[in-house]
Amino acid sequence: MKLSRELKTGIIVIGGILLFIMGFSFLKSSPIFDNSKTFYAVYPNVGGLQSGTSVSINGFNVGKVINIKFLDEQGNLLVTFNVSNEFEFSKNSTVELYDTGIIGGKGLQIKPVFDATDLAQSGDTLMTETRPGITDLAQQKLTPLVRKFESAISGADSVLVNVNSVLDEKTKIELKEVIGGLNALITSLNGSASSLNTILKDNDEKLDNSFKNFEILTANFAKLSDSLNSAGLGRTLASLESTMASLDKVTNKIESGDGTLGLLMNDKEMYTNLTNASRELDLLLQDFRLNPKRYVNVSVFGKKQKEYELPEDDPAANTIEK
Repeated sequence: MKLSRELKTGIIVIGGILLFIMGFSFLKSSPIFDNSKTFYAVYPNVGGLQSGTSVSINGFNVGKVINIKFLDEQGNLLVTFNVSNEFEFSKNSTVELYDTGIIGGKGLQIKPVFDATDLAQSGDTLMTETRPGITDLAQQKLTPLVRKFESAISGADSVLVNVNSVLDEKTKIELKEVIGGLNALITSLNGSASSLNTILKDNDEKLDNSFKNFEILTANFAKLSDSLNSAGLGRTLASLESTMASLDKVTNKIESGDGTLGLLMNDKEMYTNLTNASRELDLLLQDFRLNPKRYVNVSVFGKKQKEYELPEDDPAANTIEK
């Protein structure tokens, strides 16, 4: 069958019109033959959500965003999207706006509530919520930190201003002198440390011998301690302790006036009597030495003994006279 030129032209025009309609529908993300349900969601900020973005339930794509437009004077945005008729859920379900990736991009997902008594119908406006993205969380966490950092910077500026006001030219010169003195001190300490290292290095062998001798001395002390223990030092100390206890008892008796020695030490009258008796005995002995014939009278052949004359230089004479 041969087609006429006019028929061919008509077919081409009709085909072009159909292709134009299909392309336009594809660009608007609204298929021509679509029996899905249409829903609405209202957000104060969609964060860059675009038409044609997939709508998912539990991570499975069930529809697309059809249109986004302003709803009222407050700037709220009305998002129109469709969902396949295969999925049924309650009108109490929530449509969540979330980040699809780290670098950006927004998507919609339905958190379904399966309540068969109150199913969502085409044209319903569902409840909405927005999940904070990484950028929002970072801003929430970093904002207080930035404020603290700004406060710290302001405090540092104040400190620097105060320091500059204190550090006049004279103070700066003195600080430089102090720093120079510290450098000299550190240099001197380094020199002393080097000298000490040299001395230790030169006397390394002597130090080793000293430590060895100290170890030998410690071992000898240990042996001496063992020898004293085996020689009965403990018994000797116990005996000495017993002797000291007995001596304490004797001292206590003397101090309390018990016994002859205690009476002698504590009785002043007895001490005075003994002192007087000793003095009188001494006088008696001196008198016996000076005047023996007063006590012993010896006559040989009836001859009368001469009376003893006391020498003038004898010191005992004055004592006798007194």
